[in-house]
Amino acid sequence: MKILANDGISKAGEKTLKDAGFELVEHKVSQEHLIDFINEHQIEVLLVRSATQARKDLIDACPSLKIIGRGGVGMDNIDVAYAKSKGLFIINTPSASSRSVAEMVFAHIFSLARFLHDANRMMPLEGDSQFNFLKKSYSNAVELQGKTLGVIGFGGIGKEVVKIGISLGMKIQVFTRNPKTETIALDFFDGQRVQFNISTTQDWPHFLKNSDFISINTPKTNGYLIDQAEFEMMKDGVFIVNTARGGVINENTLLEYIDNGKVAGAALDVFENEPQPHLSVLMNPQLSLSPHLGGNTLDAQEKIGTELAEQIIAIQKTLS
Repeated sequence: MKILANDGISKAGEKTLKDAGFELVEHKVSQEHLIDFINEHQIEVLLVRSATQARKDLIDACPSLKIIGRGGVGMDNIDVAYAKSKGLFIINTPSASSRSVAEMVFAHIFSLARFLHDANRMMPLEGDSQFNFLKKSYSNAVELQGKTLGVIGFGGIGKEVVKIGISLGMKIQVFTRNPKTETIALDFFDGQRVQFNISTTQDWPHFLKNSDFISINTPKTNGYLIDQAEFEMMKDGVFIVNTARGGVINENTLLEYIDNGKVAGAALDVFENEPQPHLSVLMNPQLSLSPHLGGNTLDAQEKIGTELAEQIIAIQKTLS
């Protein structure tokens, strides 16, 4: 089978595929030339991440395709139901990048709690002349231990966020639309394992009112999950982190509630107007920002590549 990893694949995934006898086409094809390239080279497997779109037009125009794979969790850029109706196999890697995204959540939480996102901007500019002033301006930092972490969503990423929160001594509450109880296990360096039973809540107002830090870890939503009504229910001085999808939180409303002091700070790894976030968002000093880096670690990429390769190998056996 000929495979086009259009948004790249890890060395581990590449090796696994080549060792299994697959032909990996190493080429980055622009979206407008993708259909022609797939047909010209008779590509049977298209692997994408978030950049490449696999829509109905591509699916209809490329009869050689048998598998479309997404390196990551969400498949917003693939017409999944339509592809399946045409007999294609659709695969993804829902758990491979969970830990990396969860650690990004806490990278932002620590940054917000200790004003590092702003200090890292201001120290090069004014550290030599305003050192004492800056030191005083960042004196209202907070610890995480004992604070309540509210996690929206309890998939693979949400569970990893909960694990890190527990390890930091935070109180945990998880919101899901439907009741759910999961056992979370923490494994330690000396072989000890500690398990926690976490039951989710469906009491949205109570959840928002009692969270000191809120992490959004949901799939793409229809409309805003967080808007004016939700901000009004939140605790004064709340911190919010969105590593889920752009459009889950109303960014304009978020800026309003930062300005009026309701929200102490927020972090965005994803944006409504991605890949060109609004300037008002980029310039706000109370926002900790990153360019959709949640799953972008070497570790996650190795896991993603290997997991995709193993699924392709398994599918080929069913087709043989």
